Amino acid sequence: MPSSTDSGPAVISVRNLTKTYASGFQALQDINLDIRQGEIFALLGPNGAGKTTLISIICGIVNASSGSVAADGHDIAREYRAARAKIGLVPQELFTDAFETVHDTVSFSRGLFGKSPDPAHIEKVLKDLTLWDKRDSKIMALSGGMKRRVMIAKALSHEPKILFLDEPTAGVDVELRRDMWALVRRLRESGVTIILTTHYIEEAEEMADRIGVISKGRILLVEDKAVLMQKLGKKQLTLHLQQPLDAVPEALAGYRLELSSDGTQLVYTFDAEGERLGIPELLRRLDDNGIHFKDLQTSESSLEEIFISLVHQGKQT
Repeated sequence: MPSSTDSGPAVISVRNLTKTYASGFQALQDINLDIRQGEIFALLGPNGAGKTTLISIICGIVNASSGSVAADGHDIAREYRAARAKIGLVPQELFTDAFETVHDTVSFSRGLFGKSPDPAHIEKVLKDLTLWDKRDSKIMALSGGMKRRVMIAKALSHEPKILFLDEPTAGVDVELRRDMWALVRRLRESGVTIILTTHYIEEAEEMADRIGVISKGRILLVEDKAVLMQKLGKKQLTLHLQQPLDAVPEALAGYRLELSSDGTQLVYTFDAEGERLGIPELLRRLDDNGIHFKDLQTSESSLEEIFISLVHQGKQT
């Protein structure tokens, strides 16, 4: 089962975690996962994959059927208060006291964790989230995007070392999404570990240091983003031919070439590192065989394509 213990201290350690509900549905199957201190970790998976269940167990909201979780060295079951004090959670759902003011609800959240009042910290959090001007507004008067910011402020009120963002930008506009990305980067620079689940592949591609893919309650893969793109990403060279071909010549059978249905394009799929130097040789071989092109372009797999491929493979196993 994929794990990640190769570099950096683990601030979250999940071992042999399973969750089976009373109905018999197994939401999580033998999850093993280490999340490193100070990283941004993106957990990707389709609806029903187990993302929210996993976060809920780590945050002490849902009980596991078996296995263990430690947050900053504290067992989430045996040392619940100490472990939970290290964690901030921004859930998918927007729920907070509609009749409270922004300042009061964020300050109250800090008190729930036994922290003494710290007006300077609350002010900084609200300013970082562009909420300071709304501090005396009631929650019910805010837009959906502002309510989302309040949820993040509440999660940061007690100065957690670990922040979970469950679908943080679902349903928010592009401007707010980019503001939140900037905030996440600042938090990471201050030493906070960020774990986010997201349906927005570009969010993971933009933000994450490492990526975990979960499907049907199982971790399919955990990998550094750059390594994942390199190992599983495909690069393609597309040649737009001057004259259509009926078939790929036998002399070029050693190359991974595909001919378009109308015979006007040759597509060469190659690995990013190993075969790049083989392109000049391929072009010479094409010329030797009287195949000339008028244009060429290269492309590479997006993280979305890699994700879809991994989930598809997971469904087949």
